[in-house]
Amino acid sequence: MLERRREIGLRRALGASRGQIRVRSLTESVALSGLGGLAGTLLGILTTVGYAAYQDWPPVVPLLAVAGGCLGALVVGMGAGLCPSVRASGLAPTEALAAT
Repeated sequence: MLERRREIGLRRALGASRGQIRVRSLTESVALSGLGGLAGTLLGILTTVGYAAYQDWPPVVPLLAVAGGCLGALVVGMGAGLCPSVRASGLAPTEALAAT
């Protein structure tokens, strides 16, 4: 998030509060990790079903494993996005706009 300092500085200069910047940054990281977790879980399901079909086995994918994969990705995304979002929201508008 800190690589977008100029954007954050512009938003702060236009009146966005630190809380709004923090929520936006955290929302982005959670949304991206959620989409990645969903894509990874779907890929795992497809691989499992494909291998089971190849071996003539009945495909078994526990619902708990699917939910755990998606939830785990969301938790990791939230943790990874929390620190940068707090740091980004703490920048002063002039400091963020002056950064290159």
